[in-house]
Amino acid sequence: MLAACNRATCSVLLAISVALFFCPSHGWAQAQYETEYFVVPAFSTSENDGQSGGLIFPFLITDPDGELRSLVAPMFVQNSIVGASGSINVYAYGRRSQQLRFIGSYTEEIERKLSLRYSDPAFGYGRFSLSFGAEFFKNATKRFFGFTQDSDDDNETNYTGREIRANWKLGLWLNEVTLASLSQRYRDVEVQPGADDVDEPFTLDVFPGVPGGERTRILGNRFTFNYDTRNSLVTPTDGTRVMGYAELIHNFNNDANPVFFKYEVEALKLFPSPSKRVVFVVRGDLQLAFGDEIPFYERSSLGGQNNLRGYGEDRFIDKKLLVFNVEQRIHAFRTRFLNVIADFEIAPFLDTGRVFNTFDDMQLFDNFELTPGVGFRGLVRPNLVGRVDYGYSDEGGAVYAGLDY
Repeated sequence: MLAACNRATCSVLLAISVALFFCPSHGWAQAQYETEYFVVPAFSTSENDGQSGGLIFPFLITDPDGELRSLVAPMFVQNSIVGASGSINVYAYGRRSQQLRFIGSYTEEIERKLSLRYSDPAFGYGRFSLSFGAEFFKNATKRFFGFTQDSDDDNETNYTGREIRANWKLGLWLNEVTLASLSQRYRDVEVQPGADDVDEPFTLDVFPGVPGGERTRILGNRFTFNYDTRNSLVTPTDGTRVMGYAELIHNFNNDANPVFFKYEVEALKLFPSPSKRVVFVVRGDLQLAFGDEIPFYERSSLGGQNNLRGYGEDRFIDKKLLVFNVEQRIHAFRTRFLNVIADFEIAPFLDTGRVFNTFDDMQLFDNFELTPGVGFRGLVRPNLVGRVDYGYSDEGGAVYAGLDY
């Protein structure tokens, strides 16, 4: 599944995809490694994040076997809300599928980011999976509309989310397709005033008593079960994935209600045609949170590129969530660029879901949001996929772009 992108990272990764289509490449041999680089204009627009334009200088470094070993992408962008920004994105990949990622960015107004993450899915001679990371960031264009499925878009507010995060995860491979993991995550959040050029009022002025409005520090302890028979983690055409977790979270800033619980069960199934040129995908996701005074940014969230693509990020928030997605991936054509073979797909989809507070509020298929749309995919199998999705909703729709390796 593609990860959500922040404004800087998403612009970089999307621009790399555009560069592969339209920009000439340059290569040279250096210690048996091949480097391709580009100078690319980058543009993005969204209702929350405003308009951005700038230049990206991505470098893709491959080994003698043609495998991508590292990606380095400096970027300079001017944004209509937060001003000028510069960033550097570095990704390194090992032969056992290890990944090391570093992101650093500095923006003229408010926004900052430092992120470091390492993962090794075959740690300990293949018996374990190990990952850990830490990051600091400020996002000045976050939105909050209130709780429940009936939250009105006229109640839209803005805030800056200042966060410090750290996490580790150790998993044991029970067999080739089943992983059981223990993990911990630390999260330190402050809700601060948003960017000056955002028209919406500050969240704490409109919702002064919202849980999590003050500084919140939490520690989550999670057990995760993951069963995955897909034939590729990034560009699958067949298989099943079932993931479930249970988590106990301690809130250090709430003495009255210091503990709450979160659970999730997600299932995904791919149904390929005999030629695998058409793949039908079905996904369901159930998220549950139990406890009092759970911070609003720790609750289930509907909207964004991973569940309801016709709405902006965090459009609907409550303690529980139920989502269904269906997507038809249709192979369009194949071409060659930069010495690799690329496939392109058209993917009409339909997303539906709702949030709710208690099971008493939940009636099957009652008051579900419905967002049809279409996606476009570019794939370099088995390791690279880029996408652009447009989803329609009665609030105007949304466009999401991302890239995964």
